[in-house]
Amino acid sequence: MRSWSVVVPAKRLDVAKTRLRPLTAGRDDAATAHRELVLALLADTVAAAAACPAVGTVVVVTDEPAAASLVRELGARTVPDAPDRGLNAALEHGARSAPGPAVAALSSDLPGLRPEELGAALAAAAAAPRAFVADAQGTGTTLLTAVGTDLRPRFGPGSAAAHLAGGAVALTGAWPGLLRDVDTEADLRAAVQLGAGPRTTALASRLAAPDPRS
Repeated sequence: MRSWSVVVPAKRLDVAKTRLRPLTAGRDDAATAHRELVLALLADTVAAAAACPAVGTVVVVTDEPAAASLVRELGARTVPDAPDRGLNAALEHGARSAPGPAVAALSSDLPGLRPEELGAALAAAAAAPRAFVADAQGTGTTLLTAVGTDLRPRFGPGSAAAHLAGGAVALTGAWPGLLRDVDTEADLRAAVQLGAGPRTTALASRLAAPDPRS
């Protein structure tokens, strides 16, 4: 039964994933390669969410035209970041536009996510009004859910503790791809070793090779 709406935030490419810039900084096509990497992470995440049997709608909140075009091709809906007040406001806006009483906020940088992992996490989340999954480090949040109540996102530094303090139930399970968000080069290597989606895997391989333009 496709009962969940999943909301994914996507920043403008020029300001997204700044800690990954060292991966492309030495290349002649550094700016283009960085944008392609951000889009690859987003595409593999959205593709996994859209393929999850429990997910009826994927809503991407973005003001980035390239991101909007890409995720629409993957079957997602898009809404503009009308609040323009940061990540949490964007997620609240996306949740309000999503159909149904069951809504989940999902990080946009989970290239190793499997549809069955997301489905298992959402099944566990259905038992609580609000729930969350912490990242691999245990401090951040990759998934926040709400059923019949407001999402109340508190993403940012220490978000796992903030969501727990706000009454959300901490969920754990065998969901390695759901835990492995990508903020650094080490995170990207870990995601690829785990088994990242095709776009991220292909781009990581290209970035690891010598730049033919140099």
